[in-house]
Amino acid sequence: MLTTAMTLMDAQQVDEARDRRRRMWISLAVLLGLIAVWLAYHYRNYPQRHAVDQFFAAVQKQDYEAAYGVWFHDPNWKQHTGQYAKYPFNDFYRDWGTGGEWGLVKTYSVDCSLSPGGGSGVIVQVTVNNRAEHAYLWVEKSNRTMSFSPNEIQCGNWLAFLTE
Repeated sequence: MLTTAMTLMDAQQVDEARDRRRRMWISLAVLLGLIAVWLAYHYRNYPQRHAVDQFFAAVQKQDYEAAYGVWFHDPNWKQHTGQYAKYPFNDFYRDWGTGGEWGLVKTYSVDCSLSPGGGSGVIVQVTVNNRAEHAYLWVEKSNRTMSFSPNEIQCGNWLAFLTE
């Protein structure tokens, strides 16, 4: 069995352009991966935040019947009002109408959301009429029904980000 020894003269030439392209593709893949992770994290609660946005848009237009339908994720709620006897429309209107805690909603912004670990829903923070006090809504992940949140959250809280 004959083996040939490789000498320095037999080594392949280094293709610097190929190495540069390889480094560029690896860097691009890492960057795209980081962007994908950021987008997935940023939009993880998008359906719940969107539902809250629809709710406040209806309240802002003073279309309380549509808002009630968004609250229960049931646009045909009038056909079966008995299902919502625990929170009837009159109570809803008292809470969210012009005489409610938030008054006439002129402006609102959905600020942030937090999905507590092991929870079935998402807490969404909303600034209403530029008030310092925020509205906190609980939105179920499974069916996007809403209720008043038992907890408050702070936007920009990195500790919540780490422990979520």
